Amino acid sequence: MKYLKHILIAILILAIGAGIFAFTVYRSIFSPNVPDTLDTPHLYVPTGTDYQGVKELINTKGFVKDITSFDKVSSLMKYNKNKIRPGRFEISPGWNNRELIQHLRSGRQSSVNVVLNNERLVSEVAGKISGFLEVDSLAVLGALRSPSLLEELNLTSETIMTIFIPNTYRVYWNTTPEKFIKRMVSERDKFWADSERERKREGLGMTKEEVYTLASIVEKETNYVPEKPNVAGVYLNRLSKGMHLQADPTVVYANQDFTIRRVLNKHLAKDSPYNTYKYPGLPPGPIAMASISSIDAVLENKQHKYIYFCAKPDNSGQHAFARNLAAHNANARKFQKWLNKQRIYR
Repeated sequence: MKYLKHILIAILILAIGAGIFAFTVYRSIFSPNVPDTLDTPHLYVPTGTDYQGVKELINTKGFVKDITSFDKVSSLMKYNKNKIRPGRFEISPGWNNRELIQHLRSGRQSSVNVVLNNERLVSEVAGKISGFLEVDSLAVLGALRSPSLLEELNLTSETIMTIFIPNTYRVYWNTTPEKFIKRMVSERDKFWADSERERKREGLGMTKEEVYTLASIVEKETNYVPEKPNVAGVYLNRLSKGMHLQADPTVVYANQDFTIRRVLNKHLAKDSPYNTYKYPGLPPGPIAMASISSIDAVLENKQHKYIYFCAKPDNSGQHAFARNLAAHNANARKFQKWLNKQRIYR
């Protein structure tokens, strides 16, 4: 009888222990472990991170209240043995360990918005892109200058900028530079798939790269959208007459000094294929990223007889147009006088 009593007590102790263990496991799995408020809802898991790295990120960034229970459930769900999926993950407050681990294991990322608008140089584009993605600017720049990738995309180091149509693009944070560039090529192709744009481009007898290059000059000539078709018309008139474009923004680009506000003879002397005072026709490629309004301004250029224009002597950003050199010189003298009054000498 005493022996049976001991057995029953032992069974009871085991049952209580099992119950406690089961309850502890249940709590570890199903009790909320992500705090109700987070400093940031996004967990960034870099490519190549192992489980210990993820655990440290989750703990130090405050994504769990109890890292020990997270570690236990990770072991039960074998998350600590799986290959870790990198990316940008949106974490919901109040999740339990099971929900958090399932989400990370699924690889369901939250995309980022990459905003491209008015960058001038390929290096600036690389810096802008790297500000949104996991990769650094040198990796992006290396891809943009990769001879093999340029050849694959039928582009050159001068025309690579033509793939960027300024817009906001949703991509995954850990997208590689090569994939991002090919995404931009796809977006460019969608832009030019518009039948009206294609018809107008063919009517001009220009390639897409040439239209973009001229649009980049228009972009840097004026911020006043209503006059962009007029500016584009002036340059197209000059091209048709075999005149040099003589576009000041190309001289600024050739000198690689973007602080220049007044183009002087020393700037015009720069020997560069981008100096359209020295070399006829379009430069080898864009001098900046061209906005959609500037691209469409070239395609929908205003047909007129103007071959000159000069900034107006004010801060409006608008221009005075002229059909002959005498009228242009008069406009230029007014503008130069205004520059002197404003003490703008370079």
